[in-house]
Amino acid sequence: MRLHLPPFLHRVLPTRPWRRLVAAWRRGLRLRVVTTTVVLSLLVVALLGSFLFDRVRDGVLGAKVDSALAETRSGFQFAQATVEQTQDSEWTPTLVNARVDAVVGRLASGGGEAGRREVLLLAGPHEDSDPPGDVYSSYASGVNRPQSIPAALRRELQGQPRPSGRTYWTYAVADDRDGTRVPSLIVGAALQVGPKPYELYYVFPLDQEAQTLGLVRRTLAVAGLALVVLVGLIAYVVARTVVTPVRMAARIAERLAAGRLEERMHIRGEDDLARLAASFNRMARSLQSQIRRLEDLSRLQRRFVSDVSHELRTPLTTVRMAADVLHSYVATSPPDVARSSELLQAQLDRFEDLLADLLEISRFDAGAAVLDPEPCDLRAIARRVLDATEPLAERRGSALELVVPEQACTADVDGRRIERIVRNLVVNAIEHGEGKPVVVTVAADDDAVALSVRDSGVGLSPEEAGRVFDRFWRADPSRARQTGGTGLGLSIALEDAHLHGGELEAYGEPGRGAQFRLTLPRHAGQEVAGSPLPLGPDRPQVLAVGAPYRRTEVNRG
Repeated sequence: MRLHLPPFLHRVLPTRPWRRLVAAWRRGLRLRVVTTTVVLSLLVVALLGSFLFDRVRDGVLGAKVDSALAETRSGFQFAQATVEQTQDSEWTPTLVNARVDAVVGRLASGGGEAGRREVLLLAGPHEDSDPPGDVYSSYASGVNRPQSIPAALRRELQGQPRPSGRTYWTYAVADDRDGTRVPSLIVGAALQVGPKPYELYYVFPLDQEAQTLGLVRRTLAVAGLALVVLVGLIAYVVARTVVTPVRMAARIAERLAAGRLEERMHIRGEDDLARLAASFNRMARSLQSQIRRLEDLSRLQRRFVSDVSHELRTPLTTVRMAADVLHSYVATSPPDVARSSELLQAQLDRFEDLLADLLEISRFDAGAAVLDPEPCDLRAIARRVLDATEPLAERRGSALELVVPEQACTADVDGRRIERIVRNLVVNAIEHGEGKPVVVTVAADDDAVALSVRDSGVGLSPEEAGRVFDRFWRADPSRARQTGGTGLGLSIALEDAHLHGGELEAYGEPGRGAQFRLTLPRHAGQEVAGSPLPLGPDRPQVLAVGAPYRRTEVNRG
């Protein structure tokens, strides 16, 4: 799982702390498990708490609304019965106001908890049919005035027939006895007092219900947070129980990879983690046994190669001396004897090359190869190699091109070993170049020098480019091939490059040639971090294919 920083957080969060947090999240399995568990638990607790709070709130306020509606209907019936006792002919504004004042007093003093609700009887708006000079007053039993009643509720009641007995209610903020504003439930009904329409309102403060709901909310929040913390602790303990053996297995695997083959996991109990530890230990023991067998076999093979190579030098020297004696009489020998002598000389040369390569490989395996570094110009080494390989290139019909810079490409190297690497690369390019041009390029920068050899012959596939430095490996496995040496040349070249702290790399495409690049540090003991020459499909301009053999050198400014 990968985290991406939202764009707006780039301006808020420092880059380094955020990167450290992301790195800790990506590396820490226990952190991810605990954090994910806590976040999901918090989400579930929040949803469940909201649901429970909504149910409690609906229950508390629902009971309050039912009680308020019942009290309002009872008060409306009392008020309506009181005003209907007066005959229509007796109604005057003074009598209406008196009746309204009396009704408000009776309603405010009866029913419910004293002082817990207020009663208002508000006169309807003035109409054109009202006699001039008649004044109808509104009365209230508490601190709330007509302005406390929501205008929408008043419009709703003013549009109802009178007396309808239908009640309407709404939540609003009204005045309390101490002058504060508190949430309230306001219930109203339309009343007819003589010739004048009135509106009867009950104002029920909800401060106690608000305190109750606040207590419920705080209780749910504290309980929810405590539950989330508890779940987080449980997740931490469980994750630690599961992750600790995995981390231990990872550390022991790293130690095994570092060569400490005796490391094992501790087995506790008989659960799945214990079986995992037992399986891991069995795997480690099997790997240790196999690696030791392979190491023993490798030591035996290296010793065998070394012993055989040294033992063959004495008889080879004797055979060489005898062959030289026979070869000295080639001019006076019969043709078949002369031909046999020439073949013997050629095969002895090849056998000596193989023996020399085997001895060199054995030195690398034994760690006995040493460097004799001195300042050398890679351009001069390339020129000497091309001078030595000109006869072979001429026989194969491959043109040689040397591309060098004007400034010196000097490095502290063992000239003999570097010349052997370059000669091996050039000879391989000529033999596999199918008569096409071979380009040798030299370059340098402040830290390294490099040489690349590119041909346009049979080329290499990606798999072959990865195996070309293996010992005794050949792209053409046929023993009847016409080109190639012992199969050790590139392996020795790679070891020589590593001995210098450098790199030898290969690139190729089937049918489009191959490129080998040697990169060396300028000073002994350093490691190369890059190369002055590219390695890839981009090809420099080469000589025309099929042109007569010629040697060309190009100086780059």
